[in-house]
Amino acid sequence: MINVIRASWALLLGMFLLQIGNGLQGSLMGVRGAIEGFTTFELSLIASAYFVGFLGGSRFAPVFIAKVGHVRVFAALGSLISATLISYPVLTDPYAWMALRVILGFSLSGVYVTAESWLNDSSTNQTRGQSLSAYVLVQMFGLVAGQGILSAGDPSGYLLFIIPSILVSISFAPILLSVQPAPAFDAARPMSLMQLYRASPFGVVGMLVMGAVFAMQFGMASVYATEAGLSLGQISLFVSAIFLGAIVLQYPIGWLSDRMDRRVLIVGSAALGGVVGLAGFAFAEAYWVLLTVSAVVGGLSQPLYALLIAYTNDYLSVEEMPAASGGLIFLNGLGAIGGPPLAGLAMSWMGPGGYWLMMAMGLFLTALYGLWRMTRRASAYAEEENYEAVSYANLLPGAASPVAVETAQELYVEAAEELAEASEDSGDPAATGTGG
Repeated sequence: MINVIRASWALLLGMFLLQIGNGLQGSLMGVRGAIEGFTTFELSLIASAYFVGFLGGSRFAPVFIAKVGHVRVFAALGSLISATLISYPVLTDPYAWMALRVILGFSLSGVYVTAESWLNDSSTNQTRGQSLSAYVLVQMFGLVAGQGILSAGDPSGYLLFIIPSILVSISFAPILLSVQPAPAFDAARPMSLMQLYRASPFGVVGMLVMGAVFAMQFGMASVYATEAGLSLGQISLFVSAIFLGAIVLQYPIGWLSDRMDRRVLIVGSAALGGVVGLAGFAFAEAYWVLLTVSAVVGGLSQPLYALLIAYTNDYLSVEEMPAASGGLIFLNGLGAIGGPPLAGLAMSWMGPGGYWLMMAMGLFLTALYGLWRMTRRASAYAEEENYEAVSYANLLPGAASPVAVETAQELYVEAAEELAEASEDSGDPAATGTGG
């Protein structure tokens, strides 16, 4: 890990600063929007607009990089992000904020593609998994740190919008001034959604539904907390709890997923998260209950992003894994677009508790569909004799671009090839760990 940090410290520091600014503005949006008199549904559309932009950026940023290179794309999108962040308090109109959020999502997606290409290029086969884990951790810690700044300022003024703009501007300095040469960029060939569905129906449906759940957590947590009457300090702790729970449970869940049927773990985590979410709906009056629910639901649900990718890879050949990355990120982004409006409508109809109810429904739907799929198909463990799982890799929903997913796919490919070589050396005819 020391070698990883030494090789990628500029990128990791830059992404940490970027996520402080991103985490701060994401929560500030809900608080300031309420002050400006935006309705809950308008705020949900503003939150959803980010994922519209993110999905577009995931598609077009690789095209821009191929044409003009990493450095120019990085600098251009960084300027857009900084300008967008300080435009919020100037353009206090919900439709203007929607447009700003589309630009922000598009730009951040492009920045992630660029940064993750750099990270992947600077990593070796021996350090790629550690690099990806370090990258995810610094993003999570940055998002948490942003909530601490939120509690120290006045959301009705300009300062809290200027701070993230400054942090984002500074974040690009260590990356652009790094002596690390810009990497060559190769986008993976696409894989149709129908092909992906045939390979892993649960992986496809799970990524779609969980995209909506993740978007509620990223885009609507501060809106819910404001509607629930929490103070600014309480809001920052509430949002932080989501990511702190993910930090604590990410590794244990990943460790378990490599040692058991992933479907059982996905279904169990989603079902338990849904039950805890209902507790937030029923007992929302007690603040300590909200903090506990936020941490547990975040901790149980956030790792499912990487877990569903790992599960999908269990049913792909080594050659298909890189091609599947675009479909997986598209499905997650498509679900994310619908998540905030659904939560916003539920909160408009039944009050703040609708936030927890919609999240619980998404988790239960994932669990129920997983249970049904378990009756239709044997597990990958059962489909091949002496099956060995290809290791899980950490990924952060709502921030990982196609490059991060492709990087994780490369880890699966390397692990599958190692399993195949070990199988050949031992004379075992079992295949690489992929199922039919």
